Amino acid sequence: MYLNSSVTQFDNLSLELKPEEVEIDKESYELPPLTRPSLPGSNGDGGGIYLAQRGNSSLAGQKSEELQKTLLCHRHERHLVILQDFPDPDALSCAWAYQLITQQYDIKCEIVYAGTLSHQENIALVKLTNLPAQRWTMQSLKSKDLSSYQGFVLIDNQGTTSQLLSAVQQAGIPLVVLVDHHSLQGELKAEFVDVRPYVRATATIFTQYLQAGLLSLDSSISQHVKCATALMHGLRSDTNRLMQAQEEDFMAAAYLSRFYDAQLLNAILQANRSKRVMDVIERSLKNRIVQNNFSIAGVGYLRYDDRDAIPQAADFLVTEENVHTAVVYGIVHDEDDELEVVIGSLRTTKLTLDPDEFIKEAFGQDSTGRFFGGGRTGAGGFEIPMGFLSGSNENSAYAKMKWEVYDAQIKQKLLKLVNPRDNPIQS
Repeated sequence: MYLNSSVTQFDNLSLELKPEEVEIDKESYELPPLTRPSLPGSNGDGGGIYLAQRGNSSLAGQKSEELQKTLLCHRHERHLVILQDFPDPDALSCAWAYQLITQQYDIKCEIVYAGTLSHQENIALVKLTNLPAQRWTMQSLKSKDLSSYQGFVLIDNQGTTSQLLSAVQQAGIPLVVLVDHHSLQGELKAEFVDVRPYVRATATIFTQYLQAGLLSLDSSISQHVKCATALMHGLRSDTNRLMQAQEEDFMAAAYLSRFYDAQLLNAILQANRSKRVMDVIERSLKNRIVQNNFSIAGVGYLRYDDRDAIPQAADFLVTEENVHTAVVYGIVHDEDDELEVVIGSLRTTKLTLDPDEFIKEAFGQDSTGRFFGGGRTGAGGFEIPMGFLSGSNENSAYAKMKWEVYDAQIKQKLLKLVNPRDNPIQS
């Protein structure tokens, strides 16, 4: 249930920590000023899944204080910031903001993802801003010395969409920070958790951290301007160009407007679609079926680097007349690792349809209890590993047969919710 929140006046207060609350090295350390609203009593442990309730005007200050305490306890460490395999502008920008925040505590963070940047705007964002994100494939991960990291961080995801999570957990690296705006995907223990499903973008949460004083943006510092531009792009993309934005999203955008570079953002947004993306959109148009205002399209096999063509095709199909929800899916093939996964995206304009509930009900969970997908307001996605059936597509007849089986199964699961009386498999 959403409650109306009111705008409050913020007082400038400096954060005071008692010696017994956190261990401080004997070496001198100057605490960054933290500007925040007056705080109520806090449990101080920062642990457990924190589902924020809207209407708590001191929430941003409270969580900023908890995050600062957590970072103080991890000074001089080295952390991994793990993003989803195919990071979007929201994830990329927030990871960068987190990295800039932690630099003040002498924490070295490396931003990593296992997949690829295939959306033209994401590629432009990283190239034009020099955003420090690295691709770690599962093959290259074998040569990494994970023992050099004292903690890892999840931003804009909860590990369900990252191949890196299991390897990091097996290495015994603890989860230090989790910040996300998606619904809960499972139980994760972290020192600091800030999960707010009602917030439209994780960029909004990180902008609130900046407003609370965890990092003082300076328009004369190029890196700050570029990060603010990235955050504005992340906020804009996850709120559908602010059309689905809530009050706190608009307030975050207003704050970022003082620092971001409008020309740089426009250059990022002007990135052109590739021919391969246009081909996938064309395939989705040819293959779509429309029932009860749902448009469902399978687009066959895609290269790993073209994965982001799937959500772009869903964005396009949902604009058709008399369609309020579009689902596009395909089999994405990674030639390097001989892996295949069914990847799909959902877009909806129907206010009463919850993408998170719809996808979880349609595709369920794996043997470990992890859902194959989830979502947020207006959008969702799913990834289903193909396991033993991955690869071996040299025989075109076999590849065609394998696709037809997966195509029919996905349609059957979706149409059970769209039209329970329909049977997509014709005898």
